[in-house]
Amino acid sequence: MSLSTNSSSLDQPKLRAWLGEKAESLGFDGLRITDTHLGIASERLQEWLAEGRHGHMEYMQRHADLRSDPQLLVPGTVRVICVSMNYLPPESDVDAEWKRLEDPSQAVVSMYARGRDYHKVLRNRLQDFAKAIEEKIGAFGYRVFTDSAPLMEVELARKAGLGWRGKHTLLLNRESGSTFFLGEILVDVPLPIDKEQDEHCGTCQSCIDICPTQAITAPYQLDARRCISYLTIENPEAIPVEFRSAMGNRVYGCDDCQLICPWNKFAKRSELPDFAQRHGLGQASLLHLWSWTEAEFEERHEGSAIRRIGYSRWRRNLAVAMGNALASSKVDAADKSLIQKALSESLPTADALVVEHIEWALQSC
Repeated sequence: MSLSTNSSSLDQPKLRAWLGEKAESLGFDGLRITDTHLGIASERLQEWLAEGRHGHMEYMQRHADLRSDPQLLVPGTVRVICVSMNYLPPESDVDAEWKRLEDPSQAVVSMYARGRDYHKVLRNRLQDFAKAIEEKIGAFGYRVFTDSAPLMEVELARKAGLGWRGKHTLLLNRESGSTFFLGEILVDVPLPIDKEQDEHCGTCQSCIDICPTQAITAPYQLDARRCISYLTIENPEAIPVEFRSAMGNRVYGCDDCQLICPWNKFAKRSELPDFAQRHGLGQASLLHLWSWTEAEFEERHEGSAIRRIGYSRWRRNLAVAMGNALASSKVDAADKSLIQKALSESLPTADALVVEHIEWALQSC
């Protein structure tokens, strides 16, 4: 990166206003700017890693120094343009989500993952945004990111004023609750910095109380090793037995702490077709998803964040949910018989990881 030669002559207030308007025209719902100083957040990250709360996410440990300082990640960076993009599709309904969680025969996929992979959606739009800025001010140094590099995205967005940190550790704001993605452009232009937002969680701790596995160990403290999102997505190994029943019918991620949050009552819906659910992931039964072959999994999750976990982990998660369905009094005998049959017939061709979870599931009835 090299500092833009035009930066000293920029009309900062007009440029800031233009940045906000351009971001909105590209589908972003918020834009704020901050510097690169992370302060105490870097120390807290080191403590969290030292306690092993990141589980198998070795990449967080491997690049901890870069996470602590964006200037190390991209030398020359002096500002971070932080943007948010709402992801709830128009048909989203909190009450309907709770009802699905109460029906053990249904598969629950986290709302953010039912549409296109947000990495691709945001990255493309961030690149378009950066090019538009270049056309506006001339050549400058930059790099775009969205959950794709060792960067403390939530902390930067908090500092920039896109929201405040909820007790579940997610970012919250008045307009979108916590149902939005984050993206960043690291730049070498000394743009004006925005103010932080005040916190508005008060005494509420609904997110802590609702967590099925007590992964939120205290306000603002998360043990990823207990989190269902981690267990079903990042964890490459067997799901610990002590957490399997608590998973219920959640087969990819967990939204409980967001569904219960009062601020998500006000969450704006996204108008982008990219985040509309695909392949019926908001209504699919466990048996329907279990019936997918590996080829069907690859095809139907093309362009989806889910594809990254691979077929084996997908089946592992489904097997646990099916075991919970077999153990539930809410599932009738006929449906239990179908689930048992589907699991038993899959045993001969399943890999070792999936076999372990099928056998556990069959012992659950």
